Amino acid sequence: MIIVSTDGSCLRNPGGAIGWAWVNHEGPSQSGGEPSGTNQIAELRALLEAITAHPGADPLLIESDSQYAIKCASEWLPGWKRKGWKTAGGAPVKNLGLVQSIDRAIAERPGPVRFRWVRGHVGNHYNEMADVLAGEAARAVASGAVAPAPVAAPAPAPAPAAAPAPVAPAPEPEDAFTLF
Repeated sequence: MIIVSTDGSCLRNPGGAIGWAWVNHEGPSQSGGEPSGTNQIAELRALLEAITAHPGADPLLIESDSQYAIKCASEWLPGWKRKGWKTAGGAPVKNLGLVQSIDRAIAERPGPVRFRWVRGHVGNHYNEMADVLAGEAARAVASGAVAPAPVAAPAPAPAPAAAPAPVAPAPEPEDAFTLF
């Protein structure tokens, strides 16, 4: 099993420079940034970059201190997809391009992808490493020391589907956490 820790950083939320990073527990790490974004975009980008950097059949476990990113990539994504990329309340999914890219990256990867929430800023070695790298990347982009990392192309818009049978929307809990 490949274990990777991810983190995102936003210097001024929203609209400040962002950084993202992943750290393989037995190997390399990577980071990058963009001149403007949000903390949620940075966290999602870190997940996407970790998944695409680790292709293959080996199981991939991604540790993140962002419950939002984990829930987007695992718990909420299937329902959003079924509902035509709408939330339980009928609103458009935020950060749709990144969420669809994560969905595509998981689907195209032969091995399973799982997620585990870890508490941030409590001394978890790999989470702390990812945090430092993401912050450094955001500051480097903000200062102009490095060019922004290329952004993954968003997934194409889904084809219209037949209207599904009405189903009561499942709540999107803010406090609960499910490990997938």
